[in-house]
Amino acid sequence: MNTRKDQLQAFERLLDIMDELREKCPWDRKQTMETLRTLSIEEIYELSDAIIEKDSDEIKKELGDVFLHLVFYSKIASEQNNFDVADVLNGICDKLIHRHPHIYGDVEANTEEKVLQNWEQIKLKEGNKSVLSGVPTSLPAMVKAYRIQDKVKGVGFEFENSDQVIDKIIEEINEFKEEQNPTDKEMEFGDILFSLINYGRFNGINSEDALERSNKKFIARFQKLEEIAKENGQNIANLTISELDKLWNLAKNSLV
Repeated sequence: MNTRKDQLQAFERLLDIMDELREKCPWDRKQTMETLRTLSIEEIYELSDAIIEKDSDEIKKELGDVFLHLVFYSKIASEQNNFDVADVLNGICDKLIHRHPHIYGDVEANTEEKVLQNWEQIKLKEGNKSVLSGVPTSLPAMVKAYRIQDKVKGVGFEFENSDQVIDKIIEEINEFKEEQNPTDKEMEFGDILFSLINYGRFNGINSEDALERSNKKFIARFQKLEEIAKENGQNIANLTISELDKLWNLAKNSLV
């Protein structure tokens, strides 16, 4: 592994390259925070895909892209005399020290739960009006649900055991089945999803990651089904559900 000196030199090299690109490259010179925003979101999703695939080479590559974007934003801000990368890094360092009094102060926190409780209490003291005020409104719904549940856990709003979460899911399913109004039925379905996400979180499972793995598994199996059908001279659009199910099982077994 690289030494700390090597790491600092690499970061300085990136800063120097960013300065040069911003000065000499027409594309880089034209970019603003607004034009970078959607590109940054794309990079984060690509990093997420690499993490799910456990592809370390790809993770390293995508982390580089994310680093570039962070440096890019800081460079633009420095040109506007707002802040620079040193302000950004010192800001996060100061926040980490302030929010970890069990490391940098005399507060005791020997468990993850206690650390989370301290974290949320500190943020409220910093001026947050609600434990949930830090949840971005633009997060995808499933990710947002997980973050909401994780945050309220930090102040003790949590089921005591897994059976209670299962009971809640059953309760929500029954309410969904009994509801007749379409709008209210949609709300009840949302409650089922929220409870399922909570059950996953309660058992150490991130529902977003779990669903994405299932998506990838389904895609692989369905594409294999298409491949088998093509080899057999079959058009899947003309097959019965029973015939498709047989192909599905063949595809499933071939990918085990």
